[in-house]
Amino acid sequence: MTDRLLPHDAALERLKALHPKKIDLSLGRMQRLCSALGDPELKLPPVVHVAGTNGKGSTVAFVRAIAEAAGLKVHVYTSPHLVRFAERIRVAGRLISDEELAAVLDRVEQANAGEPITFFEVTTAAAFTAFADTPADLCILEVGLGGKLDATNVIGAPAVSVIAPVDLDHREFLGGTIEEVAAEKAGILKRGGPAVIGRQSEAAFAVIEAQAERIGAPLTVLGRDFDAFSERGGMVFQGADRLLDLPLPSLPGAHQIDNAGAAVAAAVLLNHPKIDEAAIARGLTSAVWPARFQKLAAGPLAERARAAGAELYLDGGHNPHAARAVADALSALTRRDGRPPVLIAGLLANKDAAGFFGAFADLGPRIFTVPFESETATQPEALAGAAREAGLAATACESVDEALDQALAAAGERARVVICGSLYLAGEVLARSPETWPN
Repeated sequence: MTDRLLPHDAALERLKALHPKKIDLSLGRMQRLCSALGDPELKLPPVVHVAGTNGKGSTVAFVRAIAEAAGLKVHVYTSPHLVRFAERIRVAGRLISDEELAAVLDRVEQANAGEPITFFEVTTAAAFTAFADTPADLCILEVGLGGKLDATNVIGAPAVSVIAPVDLDHREFLGGTIEEVAAEKAGILKRGGPAVIGRQSEAAFAVIEAQAERIGAPLTVLGRDFDAFSERGGMVFQGADRLLDLPLPSLPGAHQIDNAGAAVAAAVLLNHPKIDEAAIARGLTSAVWPARFQKLAAGPLAERARAAGAELYLDGGHNPHAARAVADALSALTRRDGRPPVLIAGLLANKDAAGFFGAFADLGPRIFTVPFESETATQPEALAGAAREAGLAATACESVDEALDQALAAAGERARVVICGSLYLAGEVLARSPETWPN
C-alpha cells in the first residue's frame, strides 16, 4: 500500500520520526509550520472544505468532476492514499509528480527545522505549498479527521464548507457520541461562510445547526433546502431556485445520490459562470473515486473472478454506516439478478466489527475474513467470530487469494464478491497491478 523507493521516501520517513504519535489533533504545530513556509494556506484559490464521517471523499470526487467538466483547473487534497502517496495531492488537475513532491517535502522539512510535527500535518503543509505555487480556479480540501482541530482547518474562510453524513468512528479521537463527533465536524464552519449539510441524524444536525447559528454561517441542508433523488433512470436535483434533470451519478449505490446532491449544491453555491447544468451533468457521470463499491475489471483478482463467471467489487468503508450503504447497494443488485453475495472482509482492531457485520445480517452473505498489512489489523479468526455473532457464516483465511478461491467455490459461477472493510486492504488489492493504480 505504500510507495516503492521513490524520491520522496527518505524525507517522509525523517518527518514521520518527528512526532511519536500518528494522530495528535491540534492546530498549533500546523500554524507554526505554515507561518515558516510563508502562509501558503492563505494563497489558495477559492476553497471547498469537506468534512464528514462517510461520503466526504465521494463528495470531493463529484465537486472536482463538475468543476473540471466546466473547464476549471482544480487543486485537490485527499487522504489516505491507496497505492501511491501522490494520490493525496492533485495540482491543477494532475497528480503531483515524484520530483515535485520530493522538492516540496524538502521545503517543508527545512521550514519545520526539526520541530515536532505529525505526518498528516507535513503532508497537508506540502499540499498547501504545492497549491500556492501553481495557479488554479478552485481548491478542494478533504478533512483528514474530525474538523475543528484537523490540519486542513488552518485555512481562512472557504468559498463553501460541506459536512457529509456524520456517524460514530474514530471514537478515541472524536468522542463516543454522535453529538461529540458532530461538534468536531462542525468546527470547519466559518463565520458568515455558506455551508452545505448532507443528510444527518437529528442528533448530529442539532449540533451542526447550533454551531452555525452561533457564528452566523448560512446552511443549505439536504432534505430541507434542497433534495436529490433518482427518478426515471436519472437523478433530480431540486433546489430553492432550480430544478435540474440530471443523469445518475457514475458512482454506484443509492447513497451516492445524496453525495452527488450535496456536491451539486456546493457547485451551485460557488456561483461560477462556467458551472452550468451541462457541466454538472458531465461531472456527475465522469466522477471517479476508487474503492467505493468499485467494480474491478482489471488486475489478477478480477481476472480470476471473471474466469469463474463471477463479479468482483472493492470497498474501503470501515464503519457500520458505510457497511449499511454497501449492504443496500449489494441488496439492490441481488434483487435484480439473483447473484449470491459473498464478502471478503478485513478490519482494523479499533473498528466496530459487530456493527459492521450487523449491517449485512438481513442480506446473509457468506463471509471470508482475511489479514492485511497493518499492526492493528484484526486477526482473521477473531473477525470471523464477530461475523458469526452477527448470525453470518464465516471462515477465516490466510490471504485474499485463498479467500477468493473459497468464495468462488462456495458461491458458484454467479457469485458477486465484495472485498471490503478497510482502505488498507483495498489499497493492497489495487496495488497488485499498475492497471488498477488510482491515477
